[in-house]
Amino acid sequence: MLQSKKRFKLGLVAVLAIGLVSTTTAQKNAESNWPSFRGPHANGTSSTAKPPTEWSETKNVKWKIKIPGSGNGSPIVWGDKVFVVTAVPKGGAAQAQPDSGRGRGRGRGRGRGRRSNMSEHEYKVMCINRKTGKTIWAKTAATRKPHEGHHGDGSYASASPVTDGKYVFAHFGSPGLFCYDMDGNLKWKRDDLGQMRMRGGFGEGSSPTLHNDTLFVPWDHEGQSMLYAINKADGKTKWKVKRDEPSNWCSPVIVKSGDKWVVAQAGQNKCRGYDYETGKELWSWQGLTDRPCATPVANDKVVVFSSSRRGSSMAALKFSESGNLNSNNGAAWTLRQVTPDIPSLLLAGENLYFIGGNRNYFSGVNINTGKPLFETRRLPGISSVYSSPVFANGNIFVTARDGKTVVLDKDQKVVAQNSVDDRVDATIALVGNEIFIRGKKNLYCIGKK
Repeated sequence: MLQSKKRFKLGLVAVLAIGLVSTTTAQKNAESNWPSFRGPHANGTSSTAKPPTEWSETKNVKWKIKIPGSGNGSPIVWGDKVFVVTAVPKGGAAQAQPDSGRGRGRGRGRGRGRRSNMSEHEYKVMCINRKTGKTIWAKTAATRKPHEGHHGDGSYASASPVTDGKYVFAHFGSPGLFCYDMDGNLKWKRDDLGQMRMRGGFGEGSSPTLHNDTLFVPWDHEGQSMLYAINKADGKTKWKVKRDEPSNWCSPVIVKSGDKWVVAQAGQNKCRGYDYETGKELWSWQGLTDRPCATPVANDKVVVFSSSRRGSSMAALKFSESGNLNSNNGAAWTLRQVTPDIPSLLLAGENLYFIGGNRNYFSGVNINTGKPLFETRRLPGISSVYSSPVFANGNIFVTARDGKTVVLDKDQKVVAQNSVDDRVDATIALVGNEIFIRGKKNLYCIGKK
């Protein structure tokens, strides 16, 4: 049964008030921005944005600019600045070469059909003027040849940057983690974390998570996997914890259990919760399928993990529990069908929305009970989806790989179907009265002129 309009609005207010992220001044400012991959609340929603619901190449495009190179990281926005990352092959767009696709260590695939450019690349951070689309600054963080290729749909800049309004952090994986101030001055870098060896030659792409003064950097691969807690001010490691995990592409989410903050991170072997201050493992749960990609979401009761490779799995874990959650009834509910693969979960109030696999299946459940909100349906006009769904002003936005976006209202009715002439794998950003779309070639600012 569908939720009533009143319940929907009350639920949304409640989830935004629980404090999944810090209530510092920076976080209060973040409410009107889109500072990270999943927005200001780490769940795909904006409480302040009122973006348009209709656009095309000839309608409601404030500006459109070409971005050099390739990048699947989502755009982030703070104030009058838009940040994107990209990897640019030196000498221009050199011909892509077949990837060796060697699955090493615990990898099982050989990456057949993967193609990637193994020439020397410049790993760049770009700052764009939000009003005009003009480049304010562009910095080359690193120049190097990739040690491995990537999936044919991927790039060497697949992780999204994150900002607190004072610094912007760009994570390219093996090439390094870089901190710039808002004027483009390099404050510190970490290029000493090693080289990741990803399953099946799929490439790197987990985005870091920023909370208060700490940056959490996931490092799951076919070698020794880790989770790093790094001081945002100087780049020094606060703590690091070894993880018995193969490759995954999920980002951590920060949840609050009582008076304690917990870092929740997905994994193929186990989903785990770590003490924010020390990195001590607090709880674990086993049950996801192969190579999870979807980033979890949480409210004040549960954190929801999901995967959809060689099976389907979703679980809402009661993170107030400790120890082995498989043996102490730590899962509030589980789901074993039509769960997300690459697109991450969307939480609006108590309503948890998600894409089935990477296709046009659209589902919703109550986050606390797992009870379906409506029957799973196919979204019209789209097929393949990598971008994660987002929510603002009562509407849900689902963007497909061919550049089409379906807009749904609170009752899951189609409000509009839109399109840009570009392939879109990055998650869109909703800020103020605008939408920022990162395509394979272009960056769009959508809004009424």
